[in-house]
Amino acid sequence: MDRSVFDSQMMRRCVELSAAAVRQRELPFACVICRDGEIVAETINRVVQDGDVTRHAEILAISEAQRILGRSDLSDCTIYSNVEPCPMCAFPIRETRIGRVVYAISSPMMGGLSKWDVLGDNEISNVMPEVFGDAPEVAAGLQYREAAAVWRKWNPVFWLAIRFRGCLADPAKDDAHLTLQVRQRNRRKKQKSQSRQTCGSTQHSRTPVVTQEDTAAPGMLANAIYRQFRPT
Repeated sequence: MDRSVFDSQMMRRCVELSAAAVRQRELPFACVICRDGEIVAETINRVVQDGDVTRHAEILAISEAQRILGRSDLSDCTIYSNVEPCPMCAFPIRETRIGRVVYAISSPMMGGLSKWDVLGDNEISNVMPEVFGDAPEVAAGLQYREAAAVWRKWNPVFWLAIRFRGCLADPAKDDAHLTLQVRQRNRRKKQKSQSRQTCGSTQHSRTPVVTQEDTAAPGMLANAIYRQFRPT
């Protein structure tokens, strides 16, 4: 089977699982690990169910894949996530030497690639090759719209708030890949540069100013919603 077709199938499965997570009162995070065209492990977040903030879908899937395959080396595996793995999940990906990482929604504020670059860091594998594998191949933005639709349907206000805060990214197209993060960084730098130029100009800016009061209401709602999904 063509790899792109298989990737799409596995991401659709991630999206289905993320919807199932919502039905179990978890946040919509899901993960699938595959090897040789077959699913080895598939999981959702279990933060609420287990009362443990470390029970992320990727960590659970990696643990299950090691158990099933009977080894810690997962270099012949691909991990699929509906949201970019966070740094906590990215380190086990590097340590188990997973060869490919595919995700739908990027996370500029919390991502293990776009923010902290654990997935793309060659230094840790060069300095400690006994522990960390080479940087995996990464594809981002696959089926973003489908993945985002689950979040939006679950709670439109929460989805709007976290996007407004820049926690989750809105790629320009569904088939965006690794260059997605580069474009975002360049766009943010360009926006900062334009902002500085505008501030130094003698002309009055027509750009509306967003105040703390403008964002307080959606922010408070997002915080209230998020607290429902954290262990007490």
